Amino acid sequence: MSERTILVWFRNDLRVQDNEILLEATRKADKVLPVYCFDPHYFPTDGRMKTGNFRAEFLLESVADLRQSLRNLGGELLIAHGNPVEVLPQLAQQYGVNEVYHHREVAFEETNISEEVEAALWKMQINLKHFIGHTLYHKEDLPFPIKDIPDSFNTFKKKVERDSNVRPCIATPENIITPDITDAGELPTLEQLGLTQPVHDMRATYTFKGGETVAWQQLNQFFTGQRLNSTGKSRNQASSKLSPWLALGCVSPRQVYWEVVKHEQETNNHPLMLELLWRDYFRFMFKKYSRKFFDPEGFKNAAPELAQNQDELFEQWKTGHTGVPFIDASMHELDATGFMNNASRQTVSYYLVKTLKVDWTRGAQWFEEKLIDYSPASNWGNWAYIAGVGNDPRENRYFNPKTPAELDPKGEYTKLWLAGEKVA
Repeated sequence: MSERTILVWFRNDLRVQDNEILLEATRKADKVLPVYCFDPHYFPTDGRMKTGNFRAEFLLESVADLRQSLRNLGGELLIAHGNPVEVLPQLAQQYGVNEVYHHREVAFEETNISEEVEAALWKMQINLKHFIGHTLYHKEDLPFPIKDIPDSFNTFKKKVERDSNVRPCIATPENIITPDITDAGELPTLEQLGLTQPVHDMRATYTFKGGETVAWQQLNQFFTGQRLNSTGKSRNQASSKLSPWLALGCVSPRQVYWEVVKHEQETNNHPLMLELLWRDYFRFMFKKYSRKFFDPEGFKNAAPELAQNQDELFEQWKTGHTGVPFIDASMHELDATGFMNNASRQTVSYYLVKTLKVDWTRGAQWFEEKLIDYSPASNWGNWAYIAGVGNDPRENRYFNPKTPAELDPKGEYTKLWLAGEKVA
């Protein structure tokens, strides 16, 4: 009887713990072929960037950490370069693969890639099996079908917290047996991806390093900080800064949830729980409304009013030259670090859409390039939400754009990021 081999296609699930496709593959196959493919779609060379250098650096660190974790389990990560539609069938044929596993995505570009891969594999009579592994609540455990998901976050939150349960985490494989890999591939450099090395600004109060290992360090540090915090800062204002690791799946929403349960008496309205619920909400809304989240009119069929001089106003905003100190400081921080906190994101987004009256999709595209924690559903969902063409912010008490005076009462943040360039 011939051996059974399953190819595990890693995308935004760069971890070995709580990873259903990896565990299931080890249980159903004699050998497992883990693969990560650097798709040129996300690193175009025509001048229009989809992935900036900060996020690309974080991705490279995360893939390297995944490779080491797999090696620790006796396996290996095959790193490929090219269009997955071409690369995965070639690898499937080369290694005698019987089936391919992957986690389902929700944004149309990612789902289109999956569908093309599925069609290419099907011609070889190989099945692409889809798993659901990016959300806190499993789709099958929701108290309503996807088509009936409430458009109000408040209603969604109340119903899922009342009527749904979070599943336990998936066990970690004890060992992984891979086929004899002729060439496991090398991790590309940023230059090979068409990018330059990011310059890490000394003004940044935090740095991000990719990978499952660091994700757990960050999670533990958050709870340690919660216990030891003696500044009098409200718990609900504390930021976990876990979003970059969640975006690439270096840690799963379920893992974060069960750590909250482990450390806390109360989960409802915990800052991490709200973050996870918002992530779930936008992913499920993407399943419901699909491409409409990328249209200027969203799913309200009416785009916001636009100013005449779009190009000029957008250039001022993205380069931090609006003349509004807090807005400009925030945009300088984004450019210098690939990150800004959620309150600042809401404020600069609201300013672009409501004050400057610039097409909100231009802001969403800029964030897509710049943000180290970019996730399609969260980014485009939030922008549509702020533009008033998605879920109505007036229905939600959690949406409350802060004024610069509230966010930076002493002006220290603004002064820091409007100062002359300070780099490491």
